[in-house]
Amino acid sequence: MAAATLHRLMLAGEAVLYLLLGALLVGRFGWAVQQAVGLAMLLAVLGRTLIIATTFAFSRAYAAAPPAGLAIGAGRGIVMALRELAAFCLLFSVVMPFERFFMAADRVGRAEGGRLPVLLVHGYQCNRGFWFELRGRIARAGWQVGTISLAPVFNDIDAYVELLARRIDEVCAAAGTERLILVGHSMGGLVSRAYLRAHGNAKVAKLVTLGSPHHGSRLAVMGPGRNARQMIPGSDWLAGLNAPGAVPLPAATVSIYSCQDNYVMPQDSSLLEGAKVVPLAGLGHLEMAFSPEVERVLLAELSAT
Repeated sequence: MAAATLHRLMLAGEAVLYLLLGALLVGRFGWAVQQAVGLAMLLAVLGRTLIIATTFAFSRAYAAAPPAGLAIGAGRGIVMALRELAAFCLLFSVVMPFERFFMAADRVGRAEGGRLPVLLVHGYQCNRGFWFELRGRIARAGWQVGTISLAPVFNDIDAYVELLARRIDEVCAAAGTERLILVGHSMGGLVSRAYLRAHGNAKVAKLVTLGSPHHGSRLAVMGPGRNARQMIPGSDWLAGLNAPGAVPLPAATVSIYSCQDNYVMPQDSSLLEGAKVVPLAGLGHLEMAFSPEVERVLLAELSAT
């Protein structure tokens, strides 16, 4: 099943429950329709708030100490949580279920000025709609940008490798280059590394990961699917991926992560041997797709390729 289908089914099921509840309240208890609609909206917000609150509770329980100067106070933490909630609602309830309406087909043209094309690889339970804001920002900065949707949504991570390999060939052919830059968010960074393990780094000039659980995440125990189990810290799959010499990383490899990430925990799971590490403060996991700071750092890394 594709991620968009999954999220549409979940939204439809939620809508049916609200309709049944509203019919009961209006028909049996005499509520006004406006009251029932208001309650449904409140429940929708509260449910999503509970999900994000749970991720931050896990994040706090399994937090890694941030580098010096990157701790944040309670006020900044609350603002970060609200931004993360907004990103979650927008991505999972609006954009990704209906990504065809928000994401036009990729228009990868010939690369110019020595710039290599960029391929964006999304994470767990997501699709290319995750990049609907950041793709445009990167393109407006003068880069040729491609995306990919990994499906089925709960597949083995290694099963995504050939999908990615084909998309890499397509983007390189469209741009007229032999190599490109891979940018992977969350599980997308692991898929990119799995590709490198299987195919080598001849076609990848640079790898940039954003909030990727290179050593797993404690939160993965709550996720369905084989890919979630593979991201549990200590899994056999991660042990194989992180074995010495298993993955021929490009010489230019960068791991950008948030010291307060609410999906990857402990947060230092994003540290990757052989990679340049760029720690950021006060950013949620999904918020990275909209963050001006992430955009600034990412564009600087692209330009340094």
